[in-house]
Amino acid sequence: MCIFCKIVNREIPSNKVLENDDFVAFHDINPKAPVHILVIPKQHVDSFNELSSEMMRDMTPFIQQVAKHVNVDQSGYRVITNIGDNGGQEVKHLHFHLLGGAKLSWGHFADADPKDFL
Repeated sequence: MCIFCKIVNREIPSNKVLENDDFVAFHDINPKAPVHILVIPKQHVDSFNELSSEMMRDMTPFIQQVAKHVNVDQSGYRVITNIGDNGGQEVKHLHFHLLGGAKLSWGHFADADPKDFL
């Protein structure tokens, strides 16, 4: 069982922000922005590649509700999901990073030259 499934099952504590029957949002333990929330489905889905359109349809308003709940809906925020090893996915359970609370830079790609990746 993955770490996020253990959080869903309350086997591991988390600093929850919001929860409903299908999704849970909690603070990332290694934040990359003043607001860094992870939003996950309670049902185990390995990654965005396995996500059904129905789940995405239901997850979208939940993510928007989380943004409003943490007061970044008006100032702006970023929603990111990493897919697979090359995409930086560390936990093989679908999760979206909601980042905000400051002017966000583009990080390691800000000064990247595309030729470096070819």
